[in-house]
Amino acid sequence: MDKLKFRIFKSHLLHYSVVVLAALMAVPLVAILGKVAVEGFRNLTLEFLFQPAPTTYEAVMASAAGHAIPGGISNGLVGTLLMLLMSSAISIPVGILSGVFLAEHRSTVFAKVSSYMTDILQGTPSIILGVIVYAWIVIPMKGYSAIAGSIALCIMMLPLIVRSTEEAVKMLSSSYKEAALALGGSYFRTVWKVLLPSAFGQIFTGVLLAVSRIVGETAPLMFTALGCAIVQWDVTQPMSSVPLLIWQFFNNPTLQPLLWSASLVLLVFVLLLNVSSKIVTNKWKI
Repeated sequence: MDKLKFRIFKSHLLHYSVVVLAALMAVPLVAILGKVAVEGFRNLTLEFLFQPAPTTYEAVMASAAGHAIPGGISNGLVGTLLMLLMSSAISIPVGILSGVFLAEHRSTVFAKVSSYMTDILQGTPSIILGVIVYAWIVIPMKGYSAIAGSIALCIMMLPLIVRSTEEAVKMLSSSYKEAALALGGSYFRTVWKVLLPSAFGQIFTGVLLAVSRIVGETAPLMFTALGCAIVQWDVTQPMSSVPLLIWQFFNNPTLQPLLWSASLVLLVFVLLLNVSSKIVTNKWKI
């Protein structure tokens, strides 16, 4: 009886220890979200989303007159969306095809080396990638541009998409492929019609997580896209992004009141991407 009570006591002790530790881990997250939400809602309006960032002069004159600082982050939102679209258009198909190759030819030397290099690329600091793209793209093009920024973001996305696709295809039962080939399907149709749809949930989740990772990157864009004070649609010219605007607001005391609202917009976008990935994962389980 004493042993039974002791085992029950250990079970309860472990349970409540896990609960307490989980609560302690959530404290910093709740504090960050609460601070950003409370401070960010003060300047968050429709005008904030549809107007470009103000100049220092406009901010100073508004503060001297006792008015709210005009302007917003529309130039950053447009730049972020354009660079995300361009980088995704390259990294998603290349990453998925590369992941399928690594999963299907995992025993070859080339696949093993490629998988190892993918892990190295995934661990490379983003600022190093920004410097490399600066040397590869910015200097030959003789100027900063959204194209250079998109390439830097594309390189950052690739390892996550490759790894998620590879693991998703590996999780599939070999009977999927064997049945498709036995019915006379070609290898291409087997991959396109059977393997990829079966692993769609995990692949799509990996894509969303890759996007959520790069959407908040600042360092590589400082070396490639640089930033722009107006809404820029020409991808061959310097272009702003929300993370770049947050950095600019932080370094300019007159624009710091806009810092929290820009951070809130970025945080909500990343949160929506992560929630979407969870929903997709639960809906399309293998």
